[in-house]
Amino acid sequence: MITFVALWRRLVPLYDEPEARAIVRLLLEKKYNMSLADICVGKLEELPPSDAETLEQAMKRLQAGEPIQYVVGEEQFGSRSFLVTPHVLIPRPETLELCEWIEEEGQGRSTILDIGTGSGCIAITLALDMPDTKVTAWDISAEALSVARQNASRLHADVLFELVDVLGEKPEQCYDMIVSNPPYIAEHEAATMQKNVVDWEPRQALFVSDNRPLLFYEAIADYADKHLNTGGFLFFEINPLFSQQLMEMLDKHGFKEVELKADQFGKSRMIKAVKA
Repeated sequence: MITFVALWRRLVPLYDEPEARAIVRLLLEKKYNMSLADICVGKLEELPPSDAETLEQAMKRLQAGEPIQYVVGEEQFGSRSFLVTPHVLIPRPETLELCEWIEEEGQGRSTILDIGTGSGCIAITLALDMPDTKVTAWDISAEALSVARQNASRLHADVLFELVDVLGEKPEQCYDMIVSNPPYIAEHEAATMQKNVVDWEPRQALFVSDNRPLLFYEAIADYADKHLNTGGFLFFEINPLFSQQLMEMLDKHGFKEVELKADQFGKSRMIKAVKA
């Protein structure tokens, strides 16, 4: 007989009890449309054999450390649900805060470029919340762009997605705003990170060499030098460890009004700069 307690206890070696319970509840809600009330009245025990088998396969994936978002195939980002696969990073609350900051500061701007779009969560959110803007989004991964296009279709967002390597050849187009949440975790930090992040989320979207932690920021700043309109905004999600170096780099590039902003956890997580 399948019980809720037996399911979440299987995850306790990986997660503490409250998180294990929350993960199993989310799995049951998303995959089987079960509420807590349904679980309490015994509907879990009434699952047909086919559903019981798919539940067992999902539990094995969770026990192997795979994030619940990949198992259920989606993640909430603000008021919207985004499809996610192991080809894209799982959207996070601090990235939503970046979107909210852009929306506050960027009213009246007509063109936006999102570099390294992944699931498309930034580009699609901005396209929907700032409907007078034209949003373009780049990624180096064709698989990630496929996920982003599916999300745009599901959410009825008008975004132009392009397969572009920011470290390689790039289109000659100018924008009012450029935003990016690039790879910014130094390789040495992997040893202290949760295994369900390091082992499952795409490494090329997470990590950057210890020797050049600002590699992607430098490349984007170089591009913005020529392709960000005068008075245009450059927004980054950042690694707090390198916030001072990043501010100095932007200053050397001639950007003005460089502003550092903390996320809800008090960490320096976002930067805005203005093209002089």
